[in-house]
Amino acid sequence: MMGWKIAMCNAFLVVMLVLLSSWVSWGEASVSYDHKAISVNGQRRILISGSIHYPRSTPEMWPDLIQKAKEGGLDVIQTYVFWNGHEPEPGKYYFEGRYDLVKFIKLVHQAGLYVNLRIGPYACAEWNFGGFPVWLKYVPGISFRTNNGPFKAAMQKFTTKIVNMMKAERLYETQGGPIILSQIENEYGPMEYELGAPGRAYSEWAAKMAVDLGTGVPWIMCKQDDAPDPIINTCNGFYCDYFSPNKAYKPKMWTEAWTGWFTQFGGPVPYRPAEDLAFSVARFIQKGGSFINYYMYHGGTNFGRTAGGPFIATSYDYDAPLDEYGLLRQPKWGHLKDLHRAIKLCEPALVSGDPTVMSLGNYQEAHVFKSRSGSCAAFLANYNQHSFAKVSFWNMHYNLPPWSISILPDCKNTVYNTARIGAQSAQMKMTPVSKGFAWQSYNEELMSYEDNSFTMVGLREQINTTRDNTDYLWYTTDVKIDPREGFLRGGKWPVLTVFSAGHALHVFINGQLSGTAYGSLESPKVTFSKSVNLRAGVNKISLLSIAVGLPNVGPHFETWNAGVLGPVSLSGLNEGKRDLTWQKWTYKVGLKGESLSLHSLSGSSSVEWVEGSYIAQRQPLTWYKTTFNAPSGNEPLALDMDTMSKGQVWINGQSIGRYWNEYKASGNCGACNYAGWFNEKKCLSNCGKASQRWYHVPRSWLRPTGNLLVVLEEWGGNPYGISLVKREVASVCADIYEWQPTLVNWQLQASGKVNKPLRPKAHLSCAAGQKISSIKFASFGTPQGSCGNFQEGSCHAFHSYDVFERYCIGQQSCTVPVTPEIFGGDPCPSVMKKLSVEAICS
Repeated sequence: MMGWKIAMCNAFLVVMLVLLSSWVSWGEASVSYDHKAISVNGQRRILISGSIHYPRSTPEMWPDLIQKAKEGGLDVIQTYVFWNGHEPEPGKYYFEGRYDLVKFIKLVHQAGLYVNLRIGPYACAEWNFGGFPVWLKYVPGISFRTNNGPFKAAMQKFTTKIVNMMKAERLYETQGGPIILSQIENEYGPMEYELGAPGRAYSEWAAKMAVDLGTGVPWIMCKQDDAPDPIINTCNGFYCDYFSPNKAYKPKMWTEAWTGWFTQFGGPVPYRPAEDLAFSVARFIQKGGSFINYYMYHGGTNFGRTAGGPFIATSYDYDAPLDEYGLLRQPKWGHLKDLHRAIKLCEPALVSGDPTVMSLGNYQEAHVFKSRSGSCAAFLANYNQHSFAKVSFWNMHYNLPPWSISILPDCKNTVYNTARIGAQSAQMKMTPVSKGFAWQSYNEELMSYEDNSFTMVGLREQINTTRDNTDYLWYTTDVKIDPREGFLRGGKWPVLTVFSAGHALHVFINGQLSGTAYGSLESPKVTFSKSVNLRAGVNKISLLSIAVGLPNVGPHFETWNAGVLGPVSLSGLNEGKRDLTWQKWTYKVGLKGESLSLHSLSGSSSVEWVEGSYIAQRQPLTWYKTTFNAPSGNEPLALDMDTMSKGQVWINGQSIGRYWNEYKASGNCGACNYAGWFNEKKCLSNCGKASQRWYHVPRSWLRPTGNLLVVLEEWGGNPYGISLVKREVASVCADIYEWQPTLVNWQLQASGKVNKPLRPKAHLSCAAGQKISSIKFASFGTPQGSCGNFQEGSCHAFHSYDVFERYCIGQQSCTVPVTPEIFGGDPCPSVMKKLSVEAICS
């Protein structure tokens, strides 16, 4: 009897193991996993992925973005699904234009790439309200992201909607489509920790709900250490080499390798050196990682009012390999492309077993992978942040730069080092293509007592009042001042104090702007406290409360507030302080120009616009409009808003987004060394300048002639300084050591075509339609600096300029070998030399 029980238990265990290993098999193909990797059709893969969020670009941009991702060595495109974009009202769905999810996935499939669909449906992503529709906040009895019946019902309904749509279009890999992975929830681990038992119950429910949908592909949960089986838990961060999945049979996956960081109004622009990003990825692979996703590979633009935060800028560039406009960010794109090619050469060994780790010094080590078929790959790491290291590995010597990893796909020859960039660098420029617009203006009416206004005692919360259909809510009340007040006879003006939950506030006294206050991402609450000019009799105090995107992260979304919550008071009166909080306040949702749709092609003609010398400048709450013709060419376009303060801008009725050029970036923008641990505050630019100056204008939004440009300026600006610019390559650079390892050299040696290392080559290439017009700098020797600010060192080959002028001037691209002979001989034989060159494109 006991033997029968043991046999039954063993049989049950075998069945369970089979189910776990094949639970994702159905139909035409199979996707499975083990501790080494995701397998597609039985083949383990090292998968390189990149995030491209479809609403942050236009459908016309998608094919080019996807193709550049493929050319950069990606296997997978990863995207969130944005609930609030797809279900703006309960039960009313939208899957058109920038939200055509099916079209986006089919384009990825046509390019021969896979998809990781992060349904969530919570996204975070610095997206308004974290991707939740605001109407969800008003479902009776709801509590977000916890073991709450109303929330789970709504979440399950939308998740099922998306899954069924994907199935109907046969988009899962097991149906012949590209989707090989899906994500349920998003970075829930910290939330679960805070909520305790209800959080654990919710994550278990979400996992079971997702698996029961029968997608045929694995589900993942990122930043979720206790992801219930068979869900794979994954890592997000700047580095994830330390991470291990919660079960031995799950692969080591990195769903967000942060390529930079987001920009916030009032903050500097973060960037991450390509050397450190490559180092972090190589380090993850050498520690057994098999799936890496760059967040972001193309960040794009927060069009309209989609930016969250609050205070997240309209640009979501993220220092990604493809910039906001879809152009290559060099050298990051090229350096990562070289990394991906090196990793792929190692793939047979990487997916075959766990590495052997060997110490090569105090801060140096080797990770060696071998397969049964004889493949061997090695990663040689130097973790020292300051010094080169000469190491011995298998009777050969290797020089490792600080904070770098060398990749040896045959365990002998280096084809790539993370700190040695062989890819071209580029300097970009914004060139005006249209200036001197003929503007017309319309002054927004201050809050007036119209049919769509209402009056009540006390202060109302903004989100509940506007339902986030606008950034703006007017609060207006009357204040009666006795003629006997002391300040009217030469005393100090009374002080108006307003406490607001955020995010910005304009204060008008009797129709005149009295002052402005605003918060920040770290401290969104607002306090206005200023002397105000009041007169005897009745005074009208109007507060225009402004939201700058709803928060996208944190607990209890349903409880978050914005707007003037008080108290509001006047001090310095004969009576002392007067509390205005519980007076009668009159409210109006939005601006008059919004209700008239002044930004649209049809609505812009509904009011009398002032033109010519009478146009309002430097006036608050002013609408401006003009028309322009589309410039020739196909370069990406942007508006230079540097002379404006704060507001919103539209092209042909489509919202480009919020601008806030008056909010200057504060921070420490000193020099940045790639070596050493990176964080979002390490490498910064734009200090003392506008956080964002240029605002992307998609070319697909333009007509050949008569394009309508409308600007709402809240604070006061000069519209005559606005110009339309094109983004293009200004110059290209190469910065290469004379014996720098290259993949081409290794391939030639492996094929037997050469028996010794070859010198590398400098490749320079301007954009299509451009040519190299001049050589700004060229030096073979010991040059210093970086692209845009090279300087000669103590060793310099005097024919450096001559060579590049001969090979490159007038060419769209050129190639020059990095050899002493071509530059007239070795200028310093005993010194390791490099070539630095910058060529102007025009």
